[in-house]
Amino acid sequence: MTANPNTAMVLAAGLGKRMRPITDTMPKPLVKIAGKTLLDWSLDSLARANVKKAIVNVHYFPEQVVAHIAARRAPQVVISDESEILLESAGGIVKALPKLGKEPFYVINADTFWIDNGASSLDRLALAWDASTMDILLMLADLQSATGHSGGTDFLVGLDGALRRSKGDPEGLIYAGAAIIHPRVFKDAPTGPHSLNAYFDTAIAAGRLFGMKMHGRWITVGTPDAIPLAEAAAAGVLTETP
Repeated sequence: MTANPNTAMVLAAGLGKRMRPITDTMPKPLVKIAGKTLLDWSLDSLARANVKKAIVNVHYFPEQVVAHIAARRAPQVVISDESEILLESAGGIVKALPKLGKEPFYVINADTFWIDNGASSLDRLALAWDASTMDILLMLADLQSATGHSGGTDFLVGLDGALRRSKGDPEGLIYAGAAIIHPRVFKDAPTGPHSLNAYFDTAIAAGRLFGMKMHGRWITVGTPDAIPLAEAAAAGVLTETP
């Protein structure tokens, strides 16, 4: 790809049950880390990557998200309203496809963020993207670069960058909550709630799921206990000198 995708899908509709009691009164994407909401960490990364339009799906306390993003200028934020039913990751994307267009787009999870060391990870994803060989390109992180991650790894990377499931193999990498996806993968997709994982597996079977390891610190915030870890990691990385 010679230029970054112009559009992005920010997955921000989840219930954040593990973040209770904080999420009893607010949606998880509005939890602040280092003075910035998780949602703004995502949107700021997209703005730096010159994304023009971000589709943000909402379900839980949707009016809070709508009010929060009202003051943003870049990227342009378009709300995809899932108030009636929570559609999960892939279902949310399928609903938003008319807004996303026919070109490859970024997908960002609003409960994780990262601080790049060097070139922008989203810029590097765009440079690595090859629509002729890929349907999905995932940003990946190693366990040593992750803060707040309590699980194992997700994928093993082949010499050509193609992915297969790692089944927790410590040599594997973690899906870091950012990707480029071609909308063709959602052709004939169901409209109800369903997960992106099925599309990952379909792409693996076709040899069209690829990955790129990020450089920097990847931070996931799943529970209240993860907030001070995330704060410390963000502060530590932001104050480091090259």
